Amino acid sequence: MRVLDWNSLEEAARQDVLERPAQAVGEEVSAAVADILATVRERGAVAVREYTERFDGVVREELLLSQAEIAAAVAQVPAAVREAIAAAASAIRTFHAPGGYTPYAVDVTEGLVCERVVRPVRSVGLYVPAGSAPLPSTALMLGVPAVLAGCPEVLVCTPPTADGGADPAVVAACAEVGIDRIAVVGGAQAVGLMARGDAGAGIPRCDKIFGPGNTFVTEAKRQVAGMQGGPGIDLPAGPSEQLVIADAGANPEWVAADLLSQAEHGPDSQVVCVSDDRALLERLATEIEAQATELPRAATVERALTASRLVLVADLDQAVEVSNAYAPEHLILAVREPRVLLEGVTAAGSVFLGDHTPESLGDYCSGTNHVLPTSGAARFTGGVTLASFQLSMTVQQATPQGLAAMGPTAVALARTEGLEAHARAVTRRTGEVPA
Repeated sequence: MRVLDWNSLEEAARQDVLERPAQAVGEEVSAAVADILATVRERGAVAVREYTERFDGVVREELLLSQAEIAAAVAQVPAAVREAIAAAASAIRTFHAPGGYTPYAVDVTEGLVCERVVRPVRSVGLYVPAGSAPLPSTALMLGVPAVLAGCPEVLVCTPPTADGGADPAVVAACAEVGIDRIAVVGGAQAVGLMARGDAGAGIPRCDKIFGPGNTFVTEAKRQVAGMQGGPGIDLPAGPSEQLVIADAGANPEWVAADLLSQAEHGPDSQVVCVSDDRALLERLATEIEAQATELPRAATVERALTASRLVLVADLDQAVEVSNAYAPEHLILAVREPRVLLEGVTAAGSVFLGDHTPESLGDYCSGTNHVLPTSGAARFTGGVTLASFQLSMTVQQATPQGLAAMGPTAVALARTEGLEAHARAVTRRTGEVPA
């Protein structure tokens, strides 16, 4: 990786530096996903079984795991891993529990009360990646708040293993949070199935779909959310990305490890380091190269690093400007005064302060959620919370006195807009003679 001097680049070159690799294959992916979704929409679980055989090499008649399969999978997970899953679930519950919508009621005027009431989303689908790197942590990140919110129907979809089952650690994570409806299906076809439902296969039609995934999964979520009557989605959670702002005092060994921890997610992941110290960036380039060769997923890392960047800026304020323009999924502030720098951060999915807060904590067990906005979506949305699994509804009730007090306001505005039927819905109650 070579060092790029931000202040020597033209505007177009700066945009190239901040471009995600997945954007370059957008049209091709969109067309492929549209075809898959159309087929699943028409043929349901039958099409999903065919896609599972085609893409995963697995033939499975029943898409849902049986209780016996769940128990057998959990039994395969070492006790130490089950203990780690339980500890992480506890931390996630602790952080998420206070984060839901708060119901409230106010007397707008005498005789008119307005309220917000909170309800769980009726049916939710949780996508848990399990391709080259199974992610039981994602089952926890999605399952804990779904269960805390009290969603009546919770479905997990996760890609099959070579033997036709589901990854045992993913199943153990689901069991830990109390989810036993687990469909062995991955990719865009899983998203299509959750959006459509298939009663014969035991798959509910989901009102909202959650979860990260590769470019195909992310595009499938985008497309089903745009369909008439389609489900909601949590956020654009695509290929993983991370930006580190580092000063001269940062430890290049640690920063390299942080960058590589995200690069190993997949070949379309992207990592960026922005610093005001050229010497640090040059040492970092050497350190990344050395550490990358030691990793079991070195080939994946190597491909991800082709779209990754080391960027030299004039000062840390400019580093924050670059970061805000990029709007990273994960932002590490490897600087001497991270809380001072945090004040200027306006767009990031999750922020990690200081030298001793690796992003890995957030991925697994700090308690915050790792399902976060990617592709610049942190400019307008945050990550998954308990509130993501809830609906807030407004309620109002007026007495005759309240209607008499506020009714004339409604009548005046309705007539200003030329909507006389709106006005008469009030005046017929208050006894006003129509004009």
